[in-house]
Amino acid sequence: MSPTSPAHATPPANPHGPTRRLTTAQALVAFLARQYTERDGRRQRLISATWGIFGHGNVAGIGQALVEAGGGRSGGDGNGSAGNGLAHRMPYLQGRNEQAMVHAAVGYARQSGRLSAHAVTTSIGPGATNLVTGAALATINRLPVLLLPGDIFATRPADPVLQQLEVPYAGDVSVNDCLRPVSRYFDRITRPEALIPAALQAMRVLADPAETGAVTLALPQDVQAEAYDWPQEFFAERDWHVRRPAPDAHELEAAVRAVRSARRPLIVAGGGVRHSAAEETLAAFTAATRIPVASTQAGKGALRHDHPADVGGIGHTGTATADGLARTADLVIGVGTRFSDFTTASGTLFADPAVRFLHLNITGFDAHKLAALPLVADARTGLEALTAALAGRGYRVDPAYETEYTGAKEAWEERVEASFATPDPTARPTQAQVLGLLDDLVTEDDILVNAAGSLPGDLHKLWRTRSRDQYHVEYGYSCMGYEIPAAIGVLLATEGRTPRRPVWALVGDGTYLMNPTEIVTAVQENLPLKLLILQNHGYASIGGLSESVGAERFGTAYRHRDADGGFTGPPLPVDLAANAASLGLRVLRATTVDDLRKALSEARDAQGPTCVYVETETPDTVSGPPPAQAWWDVPVAETASRPAAVEAREEYDRQVAARRRHL
Repeated sequence: MSPTSPAHATPPANPHGPTRRLTTAQALVAFLARQYTERDGRRQRLISATWGIFGHGNVAGIGQALVEAGGGRSGGDGNGSAGNGLAHRMPYLQGRNEQAMVHAAVGYARQSGRLSAHAVTTSIGPGATNLVTGAALATINRLPVLLLPGDIFATRPADPVLQQLEVPYAGDVSVNDCLRPVSRYFDRITRPEALIPAALQAMRVLADPAETGAVTLALPQDVQAEAYDWPQEFFAERDWHVRRPAPDAHELEAAVRAVRSARRPLIVAGGGVRHSAAEETLAAFTAATRIPVASTQAGKGALRHDHPADVGGIGHTGTATADGLARTADLVIGVGTRFSDFTTASGTLFADPAVRFLHLNITGFDAHKLAALPLVADARTGLEALTAALAGRGYRVDPAYETEYTGAKEAWEERVEASFATPDPTARPTQAQVLGLLDDLVTEDDILVNAAGSLPGDLHKLWRTRSRDQYHVEYGYSCMGYEIPAAIGVLLATEGRTPRRPVWALVGDGTYLMNPTEIVTAVQENLPLKLLILQNHGYASIGGLSESVGAERFGTAYRHRDADGGFTGPPLPVDLAANAASLGLRVLRATTVDDLRKALSEARDAQGPTCVYVETETPDTVSGPPPAQAWWDVPVAETASRPAAVEAREEYDRQVAARRRHL
């Protein structure tokens, strides 16, 4: 895509045009503050703020440039107006952990519909390598973030410098090269003038709905501080149009034929529905065809939970309704999904011998998965075209099929109610009951952020999503430690709305211990984060998985060692509530169902950052809801002496026999 040039641009006075003398870092910050995206007539800053932790690799470069740019919390007016002195400021956000800063930026980008993003700057060495996990998460989830790690001297006045990785066979390698495989675009700016093409390419990728992800511009610390005479036109405002490609006529006609010939079609809605803002278009398509809609973790919320066509989550963490329909579907229509192994139950879910796939996706790479008929297009544009093409041909599923899936959905809802039920208000709640109490409390304004542990499975099966953006579960990378910083990013993306939208970060004790540091950021910015900590004394999700594969929950409990050296002693005396309080949060402790109900309500109404802490009951299953409705392939030891592993391998061989390749 190409940016639009400024209207009524004044011709340069000389062949080279006017210039502006700035350091490389100053030029980059000034450039970023003038980049915009535009889609459907809506314009917004592409890079609306910069997160940073400073060290010798960026303090004198990007750090000084942010001071020059007036880095505070508030930036422009959000609609691209340059009529006041604030429009081209670069707001600065202070982080505590480099990985967490990327997570916050990703949360912001997702909540912003991928139309606005944050930059993240770090020093060289460990500051830079701490970006790798966040970069992988961003790229896997197709969410834009700009990474600006410092790098070793380009001029090499001393070799090595502090924190430099020495590679005997290559003088041009630094630790930043770790970011290459997890970035959608990577460049090292070894001369000031090299920034011009690199910065333009970086913006192109960030704004491209088919290519977006982490973008890295590695910045040698000497080059950051070096001055250059920059063409003034480099700092002109640019609009990057976010395109909505329409489907190819031949592919569209093939898609129409496939739908019309289907007896038991099923839609699998993925994150592309949300990124494209195609929820209303999907609802219109289902209204016309009555095809049921199952959702991936990223796609949950594509339809409200009470929409007649919504049959819930699909795959290993899905509902019995959706998985039952998947097993008998003769046409699976993917819309904006990657068809990961959780969605396909590791190739065992779509069991009809004649099943075919139709895949509407903005990337050809994804559209061809499972040997699908490809429909390469923007999700909204493609659904509109498919709806229009079917309109005059009278397609609608058989009423008996519609009755079948609506009845199955009602039966599943009874199981949800049973999981949420709290017959004893004085008892310690199970994890499912915690979700039930939250379900009773929230409205369509609330946003839930989660990523790892047993909660994503429970949420995918049980949660009743009330709005298109309520369900924010990162399951592409399923990264422990994502939730708290991502919730901060979501809060930043929803600033300005009155009243503020309640944003909940749901974490288990294992996830909390991975990355609680951005609590300090929420306190510093007085963001009304609502942190819900569920204490179950260990890695409960992996503990259950460990047991199922014959590893006997080894290394998954947070307990003292026993006499034999194992971890079966008393729970560790770790007080996570006290820890959260020490970082500045107001903490509400709950010990019973009644306590928790009151604490959740109080936290929801709180104007500042608040934590609810509860120790959950641990029943025989991981969390008490219905068990997995479909398989997931985790290979089991082929030879073992312990009975648990032998039995697990027998079950594994039985399940894997059902796997098929869709060719």
